[in-house]
Amino acid sequence: MSAPPNMPPGGMPPYDPKMQWRVYREQQKAAWRAQRDAWRAQRYAWKASYPGMYGPRVPSVVGPVILVCVGVIALLLATGHIDSGAFWSWYGQWWPLLLIGAGLAMLGEWALDMQRKTPVRRGGSFIGILVLFAIIGAWAGVHNQLWGPWGNGNFGQWGGDSDFFNTFGLPEHDTDREVLNTQVSANGTIDIENPRGDVSITASDQPSVTVQAHEIAYANSDNGAKKIFDAEAPHTTASGNAVVVKSGGDSRGRVDLTVSLPRSMKVTVNAGHGDVTAAGLGAGVEVRAPHGDVHLSSIAGSVLAHLAKGEFAAHDVAGSVSEDGPCDDVTLSDIKGGATLNCDIFGQIHLERVSGPVRLHSHSDIQLTQLDGDLTLTDDSLNVTQAKGPVHVVTHSRDVDLSQIAGDTYVEDRDGTISVEPTGSYSVEARNQKGDVNVTLPPDAAATVSGTTHNGDVLTDFALSVSGDEDKTVAGKIGSGAARIVLSTENGDLHIKKGQAADEETAAAPKTPKTPAPPIAPNAPHLKSKSSLPQQPVAQ
Repeated sequence: MSAPPNMPPGGMPPYDPKMQWRVYREQQKAAWRAQRDAWRAQRYAWKASYPGMYGPRVPSVVGPVILVCVGVIALLLATGHIDSGAFWSWYGQWWPLLLIGAGLAMLGEWALDMQRKTPVRRGGSFIGILVLFAIIGAWAGVHNQLWGPWGNGNFGQWGGDSDFFNTFGLPEHDTDREVLNTQVSANGTIDIENPRGDVSITASDQPSVTVQAHEIAYANSDNGAKKIFDAEAPHTTASGNAVVVKSGGDSRGRVDLTVSLPRSMKVTVNAGHGDVTAAGLGAGVEVRAPHGDVHLSSIAGSVLAHLAKGEFAAHDVAGSVSEDGPCDDVTLSDIKGGATLNCDIFGQIHLERVSGPVRLHSHSDIQLTQLDGDLTLTDDSLNVTQAKGPVHVVTHSRDVDLSQIAGDTYVEDRDGTISVEPTGSYSVEARNQKGDVNVTLPPDAAATVSGTTHNGDVLTDFALSVSGDEDKTVAGKIGSGAARIVLSTENGDLHIKKGQAADEETAAAPKTPKTPAPPIAPNAPHLKSKSSLPQQPVAQ
């Protein structure tokens, strides 16, 4: 056989596996590079088709604006121009406004970018900051009570009534001084300002004002304590029938003021970090205590209180009581005027015997004409007894129990149980969602009843018409039908009960055991009254 043309001498070259593998690998690399170039070309084509999404990167103004706002607020808090307790309470409730404002700003930037000839991309590095502020706001809303003490240089348990410097082992120095002892005219006014420390006020019939100060300082030496005493020492001015008492308020100490004044003086107290107590005032009082408790008793005149935390209690007030600002607990009793509470209360509200109108707005809207019994509002319940109407209640996620109500009643609730017991033929309107509605009417009630329920039952002790299957209705007339009873609920039952008559309730009430007479002291003479002497027989 003849050899193939162009064959080198000696025949075919030997087979080289390494060479074949190198050739195969270079072919694979070339194919991968070609695929990569195709992907890049496709991506560039996508970017060209969406120019508004893949333009040059431009930073957003939202991030710098947020940092500026945070810096301004931090500066105002540090300098004392904003009360920290009030700020955290406000932020815990209104922090979603931060997200709304940032979203509106981003929408404005998007609208401006759409008008550009050259598309741009906005940076979003501030999103993490927004998420952090949202978490802080949600936590502050749930634990609002824990945020109040963390302000104005006080850290947690060192704020309020405690002393920051004492926790670091600095010695405590104290001194007492008489700040003021002067005669004043009748019907005067006194203004007390004490940034750090308690204020205790008592009234008497004496025509003089006396102010005693107990100063506390934390310092390593007597000279250092003296400087603190001089800085926080109270100063007084008396002009005519007006008296002003003002302490310096050094953060390294505190001043507790004890004030005795005429009963007829009008009192105004501005306490920063400390409690306020007052008794026997005859011309009313106005108190501002953002970081402390307020306890008032035997006040003739009106009471006006502004708080940011702490407890508020007022007893035996001849005028009206008004309180605003968040606080922990509220207790009012024997109020001859009205009571108005327009605030966020994170504890319990308890009212007893309020002769005037009651207006309460704290996560619920409650209005009464008069409260002869008591009212208790907690996180999960509202109980009112012996109230005069009209009664207006709007709440949610609470069990509402209104008993011995003399007047028309309106209740709106959800995720709770409504129970209403009027004392007579009064109108009742109760609307509920996901909860039962119970109405107890007197046996001699005169009412026209109409009610509806979805996925619930209707139970009635009166001769009323009940119809329906899944959606049930109840209607009818009791007696003359003078009052109007309107009930509605979803996923709950309607129960119209017949109460007991007044004489039956009296008979059913347990009898109070007689108090045993106190024992006679041994060897003590026992004298009989003339009425206990035996009667002499009368001659016929």
